[in-house]
Amino acid sequence: MAVWLCGQTSIIVEKNLVMENYQEIFILLTGFCVIALSSNQIGNLFAKIRLPKITGYLFAGLIAGPFVLGFFSKEAIEQLHFVDGVSLALIAFAAGNELLLSELKGKFKSIGWIAAGVVVLTFILVGGSVFLLANAIPFIAGKSAVLVTATAMLTGAILIARSPSSAIAVVSELRAKGPLTQVVLGVTVITDVIVIMVFALSASAVDALLAQVSLNLGFVLLLLGELVLAILAAFVVAAVLRLILAMNTNHFVKAILILLAGYSVFYLSAQLRTYSHDAWPFEIFVEPLLVCMLTGFLVTNFTNYRTEFDHILHKTGPFVYVAFFTLTGASLKLDVLLTIWPIALALFVVRLVAIIAGSFAGGVVAGDSVQHSRLYWMGLLTQAGVALGLAKEVAGEFPQLGNDFATMIIAVVVLNEIVGPIFLKYAINRAGEGHTRGETAEFDGIRDAIIFGVGGEAVTLARHLLAHDWQVKLACLDPAYQPELAHTDENLRIINIPAIDLESLQKLDTAHADAVVAMMSDEENYQICELVYEKFGIETVIVRLNDPANYDRFRDLDVIVVEPNSAVISLMERLVRSPSTGSLLLGMRPEQDIVEVELRDPMLNGRTLRDLRLPLDTLVLSVRRDDQLLITHGYTRLQLGDRVTIMGSQASLEEIMREFDS
Repeated sequence: MAVWLCGQTSIIVEKNLVMENYQEIFILLTGFCVIALSSNQIGNLFAKIRLPKITGYLFAGLIAGPFVLGFFSKEAIEQLHFVDGVSLALIAFAAGNELLLSELKGKFKSIGWIAAGVVVLTFILVGGSVFLLANAIPFIAGKSAVLVTATAMLTGAILIARSPSSAIAVVSELRAKGPLTQVVLGVTVITDVIVIMVFALSASAVDALLAQVSLNLGFVLLLLGELVLAILAAFVVAAVLRLILAMNTNHFVKAILILLAGYSVFYLSAQLRTYSHDAWPFEIFVEPLLVCMLTGFLVTNFTNYRTEFDHILHKTGPFVYVAFFTLTGASLKLDVLLTIWPIALALFVVRLVAIIAGSFAGGVVAGDSVQHSRLYWMGLLTQAGVALGLAKEVAGEFPQLGNDFATMIIAVVVLNEIVGPIFLKYAINRAGEGHTRGETAEFDGIRDAIIFGVGGEAVTLARHLLAHDWQVKLACLDPAYQPELAHTDENLRIINIPAIDLESLQKLDTAHADAVVAMMSDEENYQICELVYEKFGIETVIVRLNDPANYDRFRDLDVIVVEPNSAVISLMERLVRSPSTGSLLLGMRPEQDIVEVELRDPMLNGRTLRDLRLPLDTLVLSVRRDDQLLITHGYTRLQLGDRVTIMGSQASLEEIMREFDS
């Protein structure tokens, strides 16, 4: 009886401890979510001052961590270790997803040689530098040659990594396209895949070195066996993801299931490692990052769910990255960080030299132009997610190196992440492959518009604008229309252009146009919009869309897209919900109108709306500033360049336009 009571008591105590443990983790996780939300805002703040968001997340984590504010203790960070598993799985899925074989066609030779040169030289030079600097690196100074070798191998492997997300962000910002851009993106993506494979082999070798396993044929066979297991596991996980993506449910549920599948890879890998270490004479370590990366590659290239998989990763990624990099920042050892900066700077320089030499040699061997070969290195400096993920994995897998090693790598990555995008922008612009918005000309005091097209709608639009005191030019590709239209309305100014090119647009004096309207075929409209965007920087560009499939293509050029069918439906809806607003938009009330006027008078800069002497029959509806729409009130302060939307009578609106334009 006593034994039974003791047993029941121990069960109850154990259950209470488990419940307390779950409650503690729940409280800890809730607190971490609050910190992560703050970290997201800090990341956005860093982005506004042209610094990477990741740096902001790391900074927020460092401030919240045990070395500054102490919101998280070292023990609490250990309890949140599962966040690393989920995040690393997503990072590896994303790395595999970036390697789309169809996008690399035509540049395999250049990409292959440059990637090979950069990978080999980075691994050798960075690893060799760690050997030479060993006595200056605090956590391995005076330690065994085995530990120094392990550190050198892992550092050399991790610093091979690139940042596809950073490179793609710069390319998108510059709307870059061309051979240099294609090669840089290809090398960036493929090296992010190679780095995980090199890291997997290095980690297995380091594991054997630290376990004092002799390097013989059996060891080589063990490495090959682990690699085969990783490939087989990737096929299994890819099949699981395929089933998840095929489910008839929303993206949120699929994202959760994909994250759970990724975390299970890390969990099962750790369990296999522990079991083999305890039960067998050798230890099996299947690199979970390699499994997840290969899974992403298989799903992207060999299933019909590439688009959906890519969409889920891009939508889920930002939330996971905030959590991961905040936790990584909290894990940073500030004391080590302060002493390791000279070493981080030295490794940054060595990596830079390796990339310069490797990319130039690879480009020359591939037969690329010397001009491009000299620029390739500038596009290959960026680092971010994968490198930080590998550093965190080393900290977890090899306690002998721990967070000290991760801190050193993170310091190097932060330097590369800050410098990399700057050099990439320079390289793209130097190669002439950037397509950014052109300089906008100063307002010449005349409101003029250019309409491309001579159909009935274009002519009617021109007449309406003329009635509102705009100067209008109708651009026509067919000379036959010119005399016919001029005969019907002598106020119409029709200009024939031979082709849609820069010379023709200059002939139209497009630089001084306040608005451009494209009403031709979609292909011709796109040529017009692209030239106007890149050469003249006109902000008000409107296009009539013929095929809705081209919507995104035009929106990338920051133009206002009007699709006739949906526009009519939207207007009808507006008339139903708000007849007064709809009738104003349609011009059904001739005594009132709505206009948007740009503030150009320096005397009004900094004035609040309540201090302006506006006619009593006018109302300021909104202010557009830097692509942001401000809902106004009396204390809204105006700035030069603001586009102010005002409703009122024709006479009052003309008075305001004269005042704002002065």
